[in-house]
Amino acid sequence: MEIDTFREMVEKSGSIVFFGGAGVSTESGIPDFRSSTGIYGQKTRYSYPPEVMLSHSFFMEHTEEFFEFYKEKMIYKDAKPNAAHIALAKLEKHGKLKAVITQNIDGLHQAAGSENVIELHGSIHRNRCMKCNESYDLEYVLNSPGTVPLCKKCNGIVKPCVVLYEEPLDTDSIDRAVDYIEKADMLIVGGTSLAVYPAAGLIQYYRGDRLVLINKSPTPYDRRANLIIRDSIGAVLGSVV
Repeated sequence: MEIDTFREMVEKSGSIVFFGGAGVSTESGIPDFRSSTGIYGQKTRYSYPPEVMLSHSFFMEHTEEFFEFYKEKMIYKDAKPNAAHIALAKLEKHGKLKAVITQNIDGLHQAAGSENVIELHGSIHRNRCMKCNESYDLEYVLNSPGTVPLCKKCNGIVKPCVVLYEEPLDTDSIDRAVDYIEKADMLIVGGTSLAVYPAAGLIQYYRGDRLVLINKSPTPYDRRANLIIRDSIGAVLGSVV
């Protein structure tokens, strides 16, 4: 019943926007943050909680430990796009999906073929020297001789272009996301608890009557949704597209 309603909404819509979180990539073997099996709940060999280790101040004060944790827990080089990523890429090719707005940093939407992807929290695939701004790819960070990757040109620290705690989101990405959401006739929200702000607050810019939440657990926006589906996001999107 819910899937039929969802399919009908998709068929009637011509300007769909997808807003997704960590749950979109769990079916690719990348853990989320807040579930019982997520990164925040895992026991680690580190003496600091993950939330602290993923902060800007920790990066600046304990750079080597940051990169140890980052390479071990945040990078899943062999992860492949799952049914959700593939379905969204197809929906974009059909001309219905106008943008993917993601809180993920794994690059799997692009790997699946999506072209208009707004990465609110950056990407592990983009890295820059903090001194000279030289760009580096993920392979350079992973294969650097020391724990901390250093720039070939100036020996500065190469920092991942991901948004850490205490860092602001990119204003251009926020502005683009707001613009797409305001113009959407359907907003699909999937795989996110909608608990991380300011990203979660973007949902309030949607003014339409086709707000669909696909998430296994409740969210603060459930009361505003026109349709709620508690199921695997890959299964749901894959069956509709």
